Amino acid sequence: MEKAWKLMVVIWVTVYLVTVTMASESPKYSVIHSESDFEIRVYKESTWMSAPVDHLSFRQATKLGFHRLFQYIQGANLNSSRILMTKPVLTSIVPEAGPLHSSAYLVNFYLPVKFQGTPPLPLPELDLKPISWPSHCVAVRKFSGFAGDSNVVTEADKLATSLGRSRNISDHLQHLEEVFKLMQQNLMAAKDNKCMVDTDKVEYLGHFISAKGVEADPKKISSISS
Repeated sequence: MEKAWKLMVVIWVTVYLVTVTMASESPKYSVIHSESDFEIRVYKESTWMSAPVDHLSFRQATKLGFHRLFQYIQGANLNSSRILMTKPVLTSIVPEAGPLHSSAYLVNFYLPVKFQGTPPLPLPELDLKPISWPSHCVAVRKFSGFAGDSNVVTEADKLATSLGRSRNISDHLQHLEEVFKLMQQNLMAAKDNKCMVDTDKVEYLGHFISAKGVEADPKKISSISS
């Protein structure tokens, strides 16, 4: 079987949990590339309020983090300010965290434009902190339902497959050139230690994603068994 050449340029890896609200404010972005099952977006610089959570469950971590963020926007801040709900609520996976690389998360709330420059400080007991994200590039895949423990890795695998459709080395090099051109046009840069080029599998959340699908890391299984 012909070797599956894959390109995985990881600038920022996140998983979204969209909360249904009447809010209209959300982070601004431009679509620089679009296909039937994914698109590449460039997001503008923005400020978020972030809740760190230690938990093995992605879904439960999101609930716990959002509960603290909800208290914050309801007035649990030093200004006693009530903040309108925005979208999306975003759950980020902290890389290399925990025995299975999946036990630490950041649940993030996008601050309305009114508070982008000077966000109200949260009450200390909420353990929240504002974070500023520079302009960045994100590969986005849409799917029905909510992001949860049962589908996060599966959907990440599908996105990786979409991003790595190269069937041979010629296609791979052509796609690689297209990605670099898009990055250059949008003044983007990639760190060497965050990129994987010319590989047939990548490690993600204690699993290996390849042309064969998703497989558990044998080392992790061995550690649990022992």
